[in-house]
Amino acid sequence: MAPPPDLNVGVPDLEYFTPQHVTSPGTPAASSSTKTPKLFQPLTIRGTTLRNRILVAPMCQYSTASHGNATGALTDYHIATLGHYALKGAALVMIEASGVQPNGRISPNCPGIWSDAQIPALRRVSDFIKSQGALSAIQLAHAGRKASTCAPWIAGAQRTSGGKRKVSVRASEAAGGWPGNVVGPMGGEEWTWDERRLDDDAGGYWAPRALSEKEIGELVRDWASAAQRSVKAGVDVIEIHAAHGYLIHQFLSPITNQRTDAYGGSFENRSRLLLEIIQAIRSVIPESMPLYLRISATEWMEETDLGKKHGSWDVLSSIRLAKIVARMGVDLLDVSSGGNVVHQKLNPFDTKDYQTRIAARIRDEVKKDGGNLFIGAVGLITEAEQARDIVEEGGAPAQQTQIANEAHTAVAMLEPRNGTEPQADVILVARQFMREPEWVLRVAHQLGVEVAWPNQFLRVRFPKL
Repeated sequence: MAPPPDLNVGVPDLEYFTPQHVTSPGTPAASSSTKTPKLFQPLTIRGTTLRNRILVAPMCQYSTASHGNATGALTDYHIATLGHYALKGAALVMIEASGVQPNGRISPNCPGIWSDAQIPALRRVSDFIKSQGALSAIQLAHAGRKASTCAPWIAGAQRTSGGKRKVSVRASEAAGGWPGNVVGPMGGEEWTWDERRLDDDAGGYWAPRALSEKEIGELVRDWASAAQRSVKAGVDVIEIHAAHGYLIHQFLSPITNQRTDAYGGSFENRSRLLLEIIQAIRSVIPESMPLYLRISATEWMEETDLGKKHGSWDVLSSIRLAKIVARMGVDLLDVSSGGNVVHQKLNPFDTKDYQTRIAARIRDEVKKDGGNLFIGAVGLITEAEQARDIVEEGGAPAQQTQIANEAHTAVAMLEPRNGTEPQADVILVARQFMREPEWVLRVAHQLGVEVAWPNQFLRVRFPKL
């Protein structure tokens, strides 16, 4: 009698065996009797389909080599962390900010994709993410004047002469840094991110030098080359990082960009670098590949003296930009805020769901303009924690309300408001995945949505509520 066939089928086209899941984890059961919330409905963007609408946002890990042949290359650590989010049901896993040039890294231990030598490691991580049913994505970035710093735990272990804990530490050449090649729209000690001089022991950033127009042209080409390498590595989605005070954001803001050439001054000139990068990337990646863009929708400087003197990057600027990029081949706008200026003023009484409200406003304005742009919202956990705190005032313990608030807040972000439009199309979650890699499965359980689990974890799936 012939032995039974091996039913444990492996994922094809891998150099190692990993089982093919019966159903992609995080996918709702077709037989579910309850209405599936938008959060767990698939979404197609160009040639990709998200199995649900929960995306893992990029998170810096400061865990690549700073010296030698493996400089900037992803490692098994990234498979262990990012791969686990994919295994547990996230629809897309974004690889952290990766430098398009060596001096574009935040720290010497951040990844990059400026060299063909970094492609194999990126492919290995991307292949594993995709083998678990998720889409793999990479965030292409340049840190600008916030580059050449040490990992945050290095800073946290040091104190100033006055005894205060340091927030940031400059990475010297001995630490793998590049003090003389930190760049930005503007140059000189007055343009250091934390506005501290180099002889100030509390300072944590290097003074930048101003990029020339020739260097800006090289930068645009390097961004396109990094995108091409990402395609060769098998990545599904590319995101441009134009937020949080990194190089593109520095160019967008009239506070940090006071150039007098073609890349400074007017909105059109300050946006030129980003628009050239979008055009360059879109021209070298497949038509079927989605292009995402992360922006800081406001730098929270409107009410400051600097903002009143120079103007600032605000929500109206972001709406104007969104309408333009929607027609240039950007498919999804990942809406965050802040990070460009040390003096930012966020109103502490207006923080609940502020980023989601901004995302919703941009979404509405783009649609009115006839544009087609998906919107990603961040800040979900902040909203959920605030909702939890309100409930706790009535005596409900945190452990009973935390996941419930996270789940229902996530649903509310994507459902129609007043029977019309939702606030966003997807949500991007970061730190909560580090705490709970199985967060997608927990949220589904809380909502009563039956979703597929990984084959290897079926025996421990949550019981029905």
